[in-house]
Amino acid sequence: MGYNNSAPSGALVVPNFTLSDYESFFAAGALGAMLSHAAVTRSYPFISHCFVSTDPKPCELPTAIDVVKTRIQVDPAFKSHSLISGTRHIVSAEGPRVLLTGFGPTAVGYLAQGGAKFAGYEYWKRRFVLVAGDQETAVRHRTAIYLGAAAVAEFFADILLTPLEATRIRLVSQKGYATGLVTGFTRLAREGGIREMYAGFVPILFKQIPYALGQFTVNELSHELVYRNISDEQRKSLTPSSRLGIDMGSGVVAGFAAAVLSQPADTLLSKINKGQGPKRSMFRHLAEILSEAGVRGLFAGLGPRMIMTAGLVSSQFVMYGGIKEALGARSGVEIHKDN
Repeated sequence: MGYNNSAPSGALVVPNFTLSDYESFFAAGALGAMLSHAAVTRSYPFISHCFVSTDPKPCELPTAIDVVKTRIQVDPAFKSHSLISGTRHIVSAEGPRVLLTGFGPTAVGYLAQGGAKFAGYEYWKRRFVLVAGDQETAVRHRTAIYLGAAAVAEFFADILLTPLEATRIRLVSQKGYATGLVTGFTRLAREGGIREMYAGFVPILFKQIPYALGQFTVNELSHELVYRNISDEQRKSLTPSSRLGIDMGSGVVAGFAAAVLSQPADTLLSKINKGQGPKRSMFRHLAEILSEAGVRGLFAGLGPRMIMTAGLVSSQFVMYGGIKEALGARSGVEIHKDN
């Protein structure tokens, strides 16, 4: 995905991908998603004050943004905290090791989900381009193609992600729930079964599908906007660092869009997986949570999540492209408007 500089201006290229191509797409998406989530949600560095002493000297502290974000969403004691103050409170009260809580489910969950999502996007994008039938129709409806491919790919990817995300949230929100991925997943499966493992499937769809729509569609359109505003000569003379800057910038914008679009459902997901699964209908449980949280409550933790998501999305696209190239995979289907 992205903008294919090697394609003739306005050309619509629909390659016949092989199983090997899709394996490369899956591997690149899986590694990119796993590495980016591991790096950004577990070790995002920022400068703050030391938490365990009165020394005001700034220090660099690895913080788990996702741990703090989830606490802000589900723990009333954290509602007034920001990213920095919430991290400070967690470290001083529970120690720095708690910031690594949920690392296992995050890594494995997004390994599977990332591979399925990126490979699925390439597959469904190609299928919808073929449905369009010709270049003019595909270009005219390119936004709908991006949205449709992202939504369908994300739906199937979330089937793999949901039980691992439920495990992660239990580990983060319930101190002492389990020691890690295997024990947490086993306890959740044993005590709740399929019902509780997939208690968050509906809200995770409401979260991840808007996330994917923003991630892929805004990234595609951002690349198109940049390249439409430079000449063919400038495009051909772009250095690798310039292309990397365009990729990173487009990814950051896409990350902000993904965060805002998916934030309400992200809060619902954290709340529904905080305790035991619903003993009533899923939609009634969601309605009760929504009524209790209110509109303002649904956007709790948006600031930290926007920072996290911008890093996630931009790094994923950069790694996805780099890993695909290293594996010798072909470029995906490109549809864009040149003028």
